[in-house]
Amino acid sequence: MSRQPRDPTQVTAQPALTGSTGRRWLIWGALLGAVALVVLGLLVQVEPVTALIGCGLVVLLYIAMVVVRVAVRPHRARLLTLAWLLGAMAACALVCVLLVGAVARLTTG
Repeated sequence: MSRQPRDPTQVTAQPALTGSTGRRWLIWGALLGAVALVVLGLLVQVEPVTALIGCGLVVLLYIAMVVVRVAVRPHRARLLTLAWLLGAMAACALVCVLLVGAVARLTTG
């Protein structure tokens, strides 16, 4: 039985997951990390613990992206892992910002 050709309209068929070197994931991760660190850095005055934990998570996830880019050899696995790490970085930053807002709201209200 022959394999059917990959549907180019599928999300998993995009060039960033099939033919990339992984450099674009690191670039976007650095940009996202910089924005997240600036926002969380400004929120340290409001809720230091949560904001600093968020900063630490963002930095650790970016370090993990760099390690995966260098260490993981299977092309597809590397790109999927980088995509997941970028998504995790965005989710962690968002959750930390929302937690800071919730804590600030509860303590002032």
